[in-house]
Amino acid sequence: MPEPDLHVVDERILAELMASTGDDIGFVRELIQTYLADTPVQFEAMSVAVDATDAAGLVRPAHTLKSSSATVGAMRLSSIARDLEMAGRSGSLDAAARLGLDIARAEWQAAADSLNAYLKQRSAG
Repeated sequence: MPEPDLHVVDERILAELMASTGDDIGFVRELIQTYLADTPVQFEAMSVAVDATDAAGLVRPAHTLKSSSATVGAMRLSSIARDLEMAGRSGSLDAAARLGLDIARAEWQAAADSLNAYLKQRSAG
């Protein structure tokens, strides 16, 4: 299995998060674990919305994914989620929304792998 790309997640943001919590790795770990557990729920909601061509139904989960991804430094995923949110706000979904969702899923896997590697490194250090 290849090593996760740690650059998928902006470690400067994680460092800022650590600093803002007084280097409370327990809090940061809980935040990341919550993100990792909640993101599949957002993907399920986005998938249901895209499958139903429910543009309005795409907005909230895409917005949530955008914000939570930015919080943990998954900036590429945050940007893709922003595009999905804007597609939902446009009022109509097309094949680009499906493609965007597929791209987001691939980026999510890379981000999850990177965040898990980060947590593992912090546990070892």
